[in-house]
Amino acid sequence: MKKYARFNYLLIVYLLGVLYFTLFRLVETWVFCSQAAEPIDMKGLFGYALYTGWRFDTVVSCYILALPALMMLVGEYTRWRARAFYQVAHYFINVCYTVAFFACAADIPYFCYFYSRLDVVSLTWGDTPDMVLGMIFGEWKYVLALLAFVVVAVSWWLATRWVFRRVLDRGLLRAEGEVKPAPLYATIPLALVLIFLTFTGMRGRLNRKSPIRVGTASFCEVPFLNQIGLNPAFTFIKSVEELNKSRNKPVELIAVEEAERVWAEQQAWVEDSALAERAVVLPERTNVVLVIMESMATEKTSLAESGQSLTPCLDSLMAGGRLYTNAWSAGIHTYNGIYSSLYGHPAIMHRHTMKQATIFRMCGLPQALRAAGYTTSYFMPHDADFDNMRGFLYNNGFNEVYGQSEYKASEVVGTWGVPDHTLFDYALERGRKAYAEGEPFFTTVMTCSDHSPYVIPEGISFKAKNSEMNKAIVEYADWSIGRFMRMAEKEPWFGQTLFVFVGDHGAARPCIYDISLPYNHVPILFYAPWCIKASREQAPAMQLDIAATVLGMLPQGPAARTLGVDLQRISRPYAYFSADDKVGVVSRSGWFYLWRVKEERESLYRMGETTDMIGQYADTAAAMRRYAFGMVQLSQQMLLDHTTDCR
Repeated sequence: MKKYARFNYLLIVYLLGVLYFTLFRLVETWVFCSQAAEPIDMKGLFGYALYTGWRFDTVVSCYILALPALMMLVGEYTRWRARAFYQVAHYFINVCYTVAFFACAADIPYFCYFYSRLDVVSLTWGDTPDMVLGMIFGEWKYVLALLAFVVVAVSWWLATRWVFRRVLDRGLLRAEGEVKPAPLYATIPLALVLIFLTFTGMRGRLNRKSPIRVGTASFCEVPFLNQIGLNPAFTFIKSVEELNKSRNKPVELIAVEEAERVWAEQQAWVEDSALAERAVVLPERTNVVLVIMESMATEKTSLAESGQSLTPCLDSLMAGGRLYTNAWSAGIHTYNGIYSSLYGHPAIMHRHTMKQATIFRMCGLPQALRAAGYTTSYFMPHDADFDNMRGFLYNNGFNEVYGQSEYKASEVVGTWGVPDHTLFDYALERGRKAYAEGEPFFTTVMTCSDHSPYVIPEGISFKAKNSEMNKAIVEYADWSIGRFMRMAEKEPWFGQTLFVFVGDHGAARPCIYDISLPYNHVPILFYAPWCIKASREQAPAMQLDIAATVLGMLPQGPAARTLGVDLQRISRPYAYFSADDKVGVVSRSGWFYLWRVKEERESLYRMGETTDMIGQYADTAAAMRRYAFGMVQLSQQMLLDHTTDCR
């Protein structure tokens, strides 16, 4: 077999690569399933998911091995036995596989957190490496993933070194005596087969019309199985390709003219008389405190389907305020929640609208209240430049932005800066100062403790009931809210303050759909016991409705440049949201529409059911799609036309 040493080397390396990828897939399955609240019914199809995974692993491997394969063919037909030539191919293979294995290791915590495979969105925080490193080394799951990568990388280099020495060195390059080359009548067909297999493997399919795509991994009704077969290196590279194709290209979901018609139809929605009768009009100069709660999914509260709540303090507030139980976050990232809650615009797929080279000028809640004489303050626990927050917020209605540098260094407890209860203390102090100066105030507090790596501060009265850290931290975040409200009740300005609570997004949980609905399902609460009666509203609501609703409660009236509605007077027929590469729409009548961007595939379900009814109810799906696409398209066009500001 020395005659075929070059080909044997490639074959063994390919098999090793597939083995390593498969081991990563098995570990990821174990980690994800061990964290799932309920067992995942694989329906006996996990073996097929592994087969699908082999296909994607082969695609990645063939891309890595294509150049070395050509080098081996050159060596075969030139009879070249220079060791350095083959070492170049060997090191090229090792470096590429090591990078791919890093993607696999990083994907394990990424998938468990986002319920989505690794993609270019993971680079969102690339310009703040200190924060990224803090997250990695502050959370044991990330550290384990990093250590696993190191172990895998070392073992891979040792294994391939052994293969190189055993197969190429001993069998060909430094073999004693003459090694006769294989006859041409054998090597020519072998070379043709190698070329065919390599480039067919790179396509992933024999079908002439289309190579393998992300959607190829979807083969059943179990969302987890439809994702686990994907190779993270493949999904990352594909997302980079898509980003490069559309770097300066706006999304094209629907014609702009049609989007404008959708907007005109929303503006013509008739006021719901039953709602309007209960509408609250707050006194002039009423203070507004907006609390955007990190990862506060509806599933963590008393609204959870399981009935198991981790948030007794928030539950108590929800029982005493106007609560929207069918409310949805704009996206799955904190910047989506901040942007939509404050400025009344939707998330535009995976785009980071707060982090552009040119800062968009918006016209939302901060601008309207500042123009009315309010002091506008924003409190975040971490570095104020993270996610470009300082620059964006200062340019969009806030006259004070507080970040980590404004707090005492001794109060910083982890990667995410000061803990929630400390952050609330600073916000309370700012309220006291504004009240003493006779100024109405608008304060936004963005909590962050319920974001890994989790840190529960010491020296406080809080005691967790749960031993699991991911539950104990929710209890701490809830305790901080309760403590904040108890202290606020003692302030002279409490009786003239509206409190609004909303999750920036929910938390990824296994779901019966391709999108994790708990990641977008959040509570929205308007709390002012001195004037707002307790009620539970079941009509769809969105983060981008907050600005219009708050301003609808005040003499200022709704902001003209937001795309939300005043929930006190309008009953939404639809709410829409995104998860980077997917769009979801829920209807008042109980439908759920799902659009998968990469696959260009849509589905329509009765909420909570898995039967796709897109064929039977195409008109219903079309209406939901038209509305969501129209509003997202309109928002983008307003940004492009610079018509989002208050002028």
